[in-house]
Amino acid sequence: MNALLYVGDSQFAPYGEKPSQLIRERAIAMTEFLTHQEAKAIVVACNTATGIAVDALRSRFEIPIVAIEPAVKPAASRTRSGVVGVLATTGTVSSSKLAKLVNRHGIDVRFLIQPCPGLADQVEKGEVSSERTRSLVERYVVPLTAQGADVLVLGCTHYPFLRSVIQDVAGPGVEILDPADAVARELRHRLEVGRLLARKGSQGTQRFFTTGARDRASAMMGQLWGSL
Repeated sequence: MNALLYVGDSQFAPYGEKPSQLIRERAIAMTEFLTHQEAKAIVVACNTATGIAVDALRSRFEIPIVAIEPAVKPAASRTRSGVVGVLATTGTVSSSKLAKLVNRHGIDVRFLIQPCPGLADQVEKGEVSSERTRSLVERYVVPLTAQGADVLVLGCTHYPFLRSVIQDVAGPGVEILDPADAVARELRHRLEVGRLLARKGSQGTQRFFTTGARDRASAMMGQLWGSL
């Protein structure tokens, strides 16, 4: 099978402010569902779920599991001012994995960690450019740039959908980093190593699933994905 399988846990998302135990239970349930759909590999496309549940997933499932984490390392090498802002959910901010990343790469860099409650919810609602969304972005971004941050790390997979608003608020001199490309490269590498990569030129498909209301999820995915 050559298909992209996407499951959105819309009934419980976003995970950023949820209890750790619930996040682990939901991550396991979503991974079990995808393995039953014959997925060859899993991408944990959530920084909070990565920080809280990826170790449990890797101990439970045998297929490749690719995690996502804030682009702290590249941010440390790209900043000119020596100040980097990290936008993340409360769950990611409180995770030990983020703390370890910052400690490892923050020797000569000042990292400003900014929890952003409510921001991922705006994406879930499909409000990527509303006044409420911009107001939240200003609340979280302006204090970072005021302290000299010239690189902002998007530490939640919802935030790239707000990139244009974040860039507008931060200004043209601030670089926005999203780890998505690095995750895609790692997924390809893991599939190649496991000889699981689809044959070159083969036709792929896309399948979307949700644990929430189908009509609402379809409308949101149509807006964010571009077409369904």
